Amino acid sequence: MEVINSLGRRKTSVARVYLKKGSGNITVNKKDYKEVFPIALLQNKLHRPFELTETVNEYDVVVNVLGGGINGQAEAIRLGIARALVEVNPEYKAALKGEGLMTRDPRMVERKKPGQPKARKKFQFSKR
Repeated sequence: MEVINSLGRRKTSVARVYLKKGSGNITVNKKDYKEVFPIALLQNKLHRPFELTETVNEYDVVVNVLGGGINGQAEAIRLGIARALVEVNPEYKAALKGEGLMTRDPRMVERKKPGQPKARKKFQFSKR
């Protein structure tokens, strides 16, 4: 098996994921993933696709991620890993889709409109 690459996106984060046979190492932007994502919740998001497909410690993952915050980046990586695993074995798709890991979250920040201080907030109205 050669290197399989896939793409994951969330909000403004873009993650390029490279998956190959290995021992379960996850490298994000040339650093260990625990350095980039110090919070256990975010680390669990990266492990979730492997847990669902029962492939923990079978693949090495190298990720280049840019844009957004750490939560958006973690979810972008999770989508990229899930897509790569489905490329390895199409039978994994049912388990991953059932947990909602194959769906790209379309929610984005709403743009600010002119004549308003924020996207939805209006300036205070004065009748007189």
